[in-house]
Amino acid sequence: MTDTSIPSADASLDEETVPTAATGEGEPEGSGREKKSAGEGELFAQSEIAADYIEGLLDILDYDGDIDELVSGGRPVVEVVGGRLQNLVGQRGATLEALQELARLAVFRQTGSPSRLLLDVGGYRATRRKELAAVAKNAVEKVKEHGEPVRLEPMSAFERKCVHDVVNAMSGVESESEGVEPTRRIVVRPAD
Repeated sequence: MTDTSIPSADASLDEETVPTAATGEGEPEGSGREKKSAGEGELFAQSEIAADYIEGLLDILDYDGDIDELVSGGRPVVEVVGGRLQNLVGQRGATLEALQELARLAVFRQTGSPSRLLLDVGGYRATRRKELAAVAKNAVEKVKEHGEPVRLEPMSAFERKCVHDVVNAMSGVESESEGVEPTRRIVVRPAD
């Protein structure tokens, strides 16, 4: 059966790494059309646009926070740090994901190009990445012990990417995503 669904924008935008050049989608390699990655200056400009947008939101909400804009791993990043910011993260990062999408839209509106911007508030993503590494290692142990696939709870694209990275670094197991948003999940199984 062929999957004819339209992929979620998050699925490609939340990947941690991206090649510097890729052929156009659906075109044979060497067809002459190549997408070039954004230069570091352009990426930093995207993070500045997003930082200005987030700063405006913080002003409206009357929240205090320091905003850092940077480029990390070939993508623009905006980090917000300060007290009383938990409401910007929300339950399991749902509000943070929504704010990230709004910031990406602000960048798109000014530049006309989609952005792979990553927004973090109060170090939530780093903390969540550590938690997900533990979840992934636990799933791998269960798969190796019982030889049966393990289905994890539904996760965001960012969370799935973190788990895939951990599983792919281990021998004897593999992972794949199944389902559709918002119930897309990872299945960890023995490698063939």
